[in-house]
Amino acid sequence: MIRTPRARALYVGAAAAALFASPAFAQETPTAAAPSTSQATDGNDQTDIVVTARRREETLLNVPIAVTAVTADKLEKTGAIDLTDLQAVSPNTTIKDARGTNSTLAAFIRGVGQQDPVPGFEAGIGIYLDDVYLNRPQAAVLDIYDVDRIEVLRGPQGTLYGRNTIGGAIKYVTKRLPDHFEATVKGTYGSYNQADGIVSVSTPIGDMLRVGVSGARLTRDGFGRDLTLNIPNYNKNIWAGRGTIEFETPDSGLLVRLTGDYTHDMSAPRNGHRLFAGLLTGSPVLSNVYDTNAGLNFPKQDIQAGGLSMSVTAKLSDAFTLRSISAWRQDRSFTPIDFDSTPSVDVDVPAVYRNEQTSQEFQLLYASPKLNGLVGFYYLGAKASTGFDVLLNTTLANLDAYTAGDVRTETESVFADFTYDFTPQFSLSLGGRYTWDNRNAYIYKANFLGGPLYGATSEFGGNPALNLGASTNFRGEATFKRFTPRASLAFKPNANHLFYVSYSEGFKGGGFDPRGSGTSAPISNAAAGRTYQDIYNYLLFKPESVKSYEIGWKGSALDKRLSWALDGFYADYTNVQIPGSVACVIGGVQSFCGITTNAARARIQGIEFEGNAVLARGFAGAGSNVTLSTAIGYIDPKYKNYIGPTGAEVSQYRQFQNTPKWTATGTLAANVPAGEGAVNASTTVAYRSLTHQFEVASPFLDQPGYTLWDANLTYTFGGGRYSVGVHAKNITNVHYKTSGYQYLSANAATGAINYTSTGGVTPTLGKEGIATAFYGNPRQVFGTFSLKF
Repeated sequence: MIRTPRARALYVGAAAAALFASPAFAQETPTAAAPSTSQATDGNDQTDIVVTARRREETLLNVPIAVTAVTADKLEKTGAIDLTDLQAVSPNTTIKDARGTNSTLAAFIRGVGQQDPVPGFEAGIGIYLDDVYLNRPQAAVLDIYDVDRIEVLRGPQGTLYGRNTIGGAIKYVTKRLPDHFEATVKGTYGSYNQADGIVSVSTPIGDMLRVGVSGARLTRDGFGRDLTLNIPNYNKNIWAGRGTIEFETPDSGLLVRLTGDYTHDMSAPRNGHRLFAGLLTGSPVLSNVYDTNAGLNFPKQDIQAGGLSMSVTAKLSDAFTLRSISAWRQDRSFTPIDFDSTPSVDVDVPAVYRNEQTSQEFQLLYASPKLNGLVGFYYLGAKASTGFDVLLNTTLANLDAYTAGDVRTETESVFADFTYDFTPQFSLSLGGRYTWDNRNAYIYKANFLGGPLYGATSEFGGNPALNLGASTNFRGEATFKRFTPRASLAFKPNANHLFYVSYSEGFKGGGFDPRGSGTSAPISNAAAGRTYQDIYNYLLFKPESVKSYEIGWKGSALDKRLSWALDGFYADYTNVQIPGSVACVIGGVQSFCGITTNAARARIQGIEFEGNAVLARGFAGAGSNVTLSTAIGYIDPKYKNYIGPTGAEVSQYRQFQNTPKWTATGTLAANVPAGEGAVNASTTVAYRSLTHQFEVASPFLDQPGYTLWDANLTYTFGGGRYSVGVHAKNITNVHYKTSGYQYLSANAATGAINYTSTGGVTPTLGKEGIATAFYGNPRQVFGTFSLKF
């Protein structure tokens, strides 16, 4: 656990805030526990959903930010399973499992993100669990249970959310505990023996204390099998739990919320589908895209993650509220990654990731008839380490290109954001954050030979016979400082319309290439040879930043039967970090190296539309309605400059990865009273255009445009206490690629594959040739039930 003196001092400060913030100053009328915001709307009036995008409660219509909010009610009625299901409902958004994993998240919003989970590379989209920032993407594919709502904020959020929200932020908000005893049981059974069970129990203890616990068991057979190891592929085997304690004074002047969560993912490793036969062994292309011939199953796949948090809110007076958010989180992932997906030991990667973080945030909120806002301080101390072997089939027996890294982060920031209402129609928001971001990195790379077991380290059972020497044994430190402002001007001609223009900035932290090879560093002075400074400069990459301009219109009409949010944006994207890994030669031996540079500058522009229309209401009694919800995104990103691996300008040949030009979703839903309850039926069609997996086009991995079709039918009765449902996902069983690996000889400038005279390909890493793909879920049909007591 991280125990820096600064962190200890911050925790003492948090405890003091909880102890000495006196509720006696509160002058509000006594209230019960806050209701779930999921019940603030009947599902048809999206403008009334309450969000906290600006760190204070506001309805969607009043927030001058592009934000999608999905309530627990909608998540349940559409059969949402985990965070990746949000991809379909938010325009210009990609949320997916990272390649080769079941639980590591890769997220992109408006062309900005990060799909490489190795420590040293920072995320471009901030993931928040009850306002606690998750510093690393491992175990961040959060399963949906006990959730109140999920918010997707698009565009830089550097002022209120800090570093690494350069593209946006995703907020997972759990439910507050009710002020009465409640027990809930939810179950799911369906295709591929999907069997999920969730049990939640909460109760008040006296007038001021509430406790609650939840447990989840989530299982599913594989969509395919690993034919070499005879184990499932794309299966699910998860235990998860969450506990909450809430202390609230009768006058609601003080709320202390303690939460703890734990997840243990024992799913089998997820391995890819070869797109051509193995060049060494002839391992075939399998007919089922979810099957694999991967031969690596060491170390045993095992992911554990959890954390504790304490949130304290103390109302000091009618105008001032003090908030403290303290958190500690830890996760560990053992994973075997078989790049070539063949039985041969060729680019097999046993790996482990370990992450730990401690964070503290203080906010002082001010509210008055004309001026509203907050000032705050944030601290994060984190360590992220990894160790992985790259087992290669070369002319040397049992070659292992070993990499270990340890990255320590300390970041502090002060921030403020205020909105002043000049008149009931005009308001101006100004904010800014100053961040100090320190990175301390250790990188070690070496080649080993021999050993009867996999791996160079004892962690992977290694017993190498010969160390061929370290190509990198580096320690470095860098500190980055950034100011990220935000400004918006809003005009609200009446209660049903909001027009706004805004400017915002964000940045993604810099660091040192965790896979870089010091022996590849250019020598600045031939007489002095390769110096530490040469290696430092070569491995270092700077922060990237976005300056974004946005104009938007949120509105409703026809007694809120029609509501919409329309925005257009333009962004300058500079010092774009381009992480990559390539085959390299170290000491005359083929190996595996990282190359990360601030190679690019780009501009991003686009349009987004979200709409909700009540097409019919009251046609079959009170509560009956037919609605149409849409989300459409268009984005036009373009690199203005891009320095390729040879030092040449290659921007005309580069694409934005994981950023389809068009995303569009439409959901037609009907709600009809039936007996003592109501039937809700919905069907959703979602389209995504051509998606590139990397900055260069790939004939193997790029996914052409495709459309998914879902349908849902639920019946809720007993005053909302009971429900049953049937859900169908990907009804037409479309096979679509979400990610992959490729290590093939290609033109350095254009990225075009260098085909041989016979139409074959030439591997650049290993001998089998690597072009393996991972696919989104196939057709699934499952039933659900929910009981509330």
